[in-house]
Amino acid sequence: MSDPASTTAQAPIAAGEPILKDTIAEMTSGEVVEAIGRGAVALWAFGVVEQHGPHLPTGTDIYIPSARLRAVKRLLARDGVEALIVPPFYWGVNHVSASFPASFRVRPEIMVGLMCDVIDSLGGDGIRHLFCVSGHGDALHNKAVLEGVTTGSRPGGIQAAFVADPALFARIGADPANPHALATRPAPAPAGPYADVHAGDWETSLMLALNPEVVRRDQIADLPPTNLTADDLAEWRKGHDHARRVTPDGYLGDPASADADRGRADLDRDARAIAEAIRDRLTGAR
Repeated sequence: MSDPASTTAQAPIAAGEPILKDTIAEMTSGEVVEAIGRGAVALWAFGVVEQHGPHLPTGTDIYIPSARLRAVKRLLARDGVEALIVPPFYWGVNHVSASFPASFRVRPEIMVGLMCDVIDSLGGDGIRHLFCVSGHGDALHNKAVLEGVTTGSRPGGIQAAFVADPALFARIGADPANPHALATRPAPAPAGPYADVHAGDWETSLMLALNPEVVRRDQIADLPPTNLTADDLAEWRKGHDHARRVTPDGYLGDPASADADRGRADLDRDARAIAEAIRDRLTGAR
């Protein structure tokens, strides 16, 4: 009879991409210091671990903004702006999905406190500009991101900004005069009469484009569209058991209509809008 432990120990380990690909976690401290000395800015993605229906992984809201920032880094480099990517923040606030399993719940004040400590560390290392993006649509989560960048910024020191679509800032009641709320060009309005906001066509398209190996493709074709209205969406956003009643299968939209090419186009559009907003801020245009 073979020893299971021995069999496991002898099994080959497949090589893959680092889990913190292209972030400062892959760099030495000396390399980070040199980049800061050249005036590098910092980029930071905010997501959560939460359920995304039967077909997408719970880390979807981390995969997507991380990919956006890798694209933003390349776009900024073309214009001579060096950027360092901070490892993604994934213990965010889950209000809407809170009653679903595998949706971790963190208090907003804990998230803000941790953000401020990290921002303080970056400022102490000499970073002067930090730009944050979110991959999670929960209003409480995004309010916490904005509070964190606002509270963590220091006069004469590091200045942090939350870069987001104007519609998101309007939804969370952000003050248009807040210099830490950096609006991008408005994204195109959603097409059709039904809401598609969580693990539907949009997010599934992005994941098929970015990380198809973690998408449960065998599940997608059997998922009917939810066909929910704006009123249904408002009820869903009340969170917890309200969301679970509205979307018992955990998705809101039409995942079966997802298309990888459209996902790639969306990623490119979003990355360009973020990079443009950052360049404008650095040149004093915003």
